[in-house]
Amino acid sequence: MSATYLMPTYNRQPISFTRGAGSWLYTQNDTPYLDALTGIAVCGLGHCHPQVTEAIQEQAATLIHTSNLFGIDWQERAGESLCKAAQMDSVFFANSGAEANEAALKMARLYAYNRGFKRPKVIVMEQSFHGRTLLSLSATANPKAREGFFTLDDDFIRVPFGDMVAIEQAAIDHSDICAIFVEPIQGEGGLNTAVNGFAYLEDLQAACDKHNWLFMIDEVQTGNGRTGKYFAYQHSNARPDVLTTAKGLGNGFPVGACMVRGRANGLFGAGSHGSTYGGTPLASRVVHSVYDVLKNTDIMDNSVVEGQFIRDSLTDELKQQGVSSRGAGTMIGIVLPETMDCSQLVDLARDEQQLIMNVTGGHVIRLLPPLNINRNESEQVVDRLLRLLRPLL
Repeated sequence: MSATYLMPTYNRQPISFTRGAGSWLYTQNDTPYLDALTGIAVCGLGHCHPQVTEAIQEQAATLIHTSNLFGIDWQERAGESLCKAAQMDSVFFANSGAEANEAALKMARLYAYNRGFKRPKVIVMEQSFHGRTLLSLSATANPKAREGFFTLDDDFIRVPFGDMVAIEQAAIDHSDICAIFVEPIQGEGGLNTAVNGFAYLEDLQAACDKHNWLFMIDEVQTGNGRTGKYFAYQHSNARPDVLTTAKGLGNGFPVGACMVRGRANGLFGAGSHGSTYGGTPLASRVVHSVYDVLKNTDIMDNSVVEGQFIRDSLTDELKQQGVSSRGAGTMIGIVLPETMDCSQLVDLARDEQQLIMNVTGGHVIRLLPPLNINRNESEQVVDRLLRLLRPLL
């Protein structure tokens, strides 16, 4: 497979797929691979979901793009559905999670500007990941990702994930904080959850209310049913001012969203932000189609049941070898001993078990299967991982 004309920005695996169906990917010679990654939490409804496929086909044959110079009926419908699901007031549609997060961070800076701040700061978490555009990259914790890009590190304060004492100390040390930006579960950082679970979000909101900061939640990976709720923050009583999402929002079609309520209402006006492709008729119809599946089937309940089955099955079999799990729904982290060499696990899973997965945080297997994975497929995920891991532990 030649990639002569492509920039070498990806460390690609030596395999390519030509079609997908549900929880499965197929190579050109029709070899099936069980996909427990779904394009990194993107195809939450499975590959080529019939309702999404039909929506794409019909809309592509009707109207794809007009620009936001004009009203877009499907954008209005998708916006209403998404805001009601998220308990937010209004939405800006973008093309990716990074763009949605960039919009959120621009909004935080505008919020600070309106309050007379000269050089505002946003609190972000260690081991976070928010994107690769300049501002979202600056908010991201990974030093390797930021290296060489003159990121705006002075505009962010990094604190340990789950540490409220550090938040209050930051408030004492800095008078120019305008927002907190947080992932409910740190996907790229190793499927990290706070000690007190989703109640951590309530503590963060209380701090934002106390100090009049924007409370901003990044649900690019955790949103759209992945954890068993439409949005992960809904496992708590917290209510964000700004909420971002993407990935599963379009089930493979590129689209992102930045939603607001509370202190963030009214910050953006005409000319404050924009996107040529944001919320096209095609993208918006896809969003509405995904919403329809999530709201009118038991797919989120299935995510909880099957995700728990996979976690319990693996930890019951491997707990004596020091293996544990974390996450929620079908956002699953299988935590391996830190002393274990995990550098070849992805290749071994793919080549020996025909299982697609990845490793994050150094020693955490990240499983992001479709929300509608069935029990037979869940059992296969478990069996293939046990065959992979037992000889190595």
